[in-house]
Amino acid sequence: METTQTNSTTSEGKTIALIAYITIIGLVIAFIMNNEKKNAFAKYHIVQSLGLGLTGLALGLIGLIPIIGWIINMVGVLVLLYMWIMGLVNAINEKEQPVPILGNHYIEWLKNI
Repeated sequence: METTQTNSTTSEGKTIALIAYITIIGLVIAFIMNNEKKNAFAKYHIVQSLGLGLTGLALGLIGLIPIIGWIINMVGVLVLLYMWIMGLVNAINEKEQPVPILGNHYIEWLKNI
């Protein structure tokens, strides 16, 4: 009986989780929507998406450094795109699986959100 509740809760949070991966505005909307519903699955993916956004911001700042920063930025953006796609696929498939490379760190760093 517990698995039915878990599956139902995951399905309810799936829409919010998907919205979280669609731009920064989507992340804000998902955060507000989940404040009302308090869905654990949605919160998990909101944290993952927020971590990706903050990583993108850090890459942008590194990209301001001439030459070496540009190289790191270009490679980082490709890795970030891969991580974003994997997070989106996990949300679509209703999996609470961290994004590759930094996903476990996002959970630890952003646990108070």
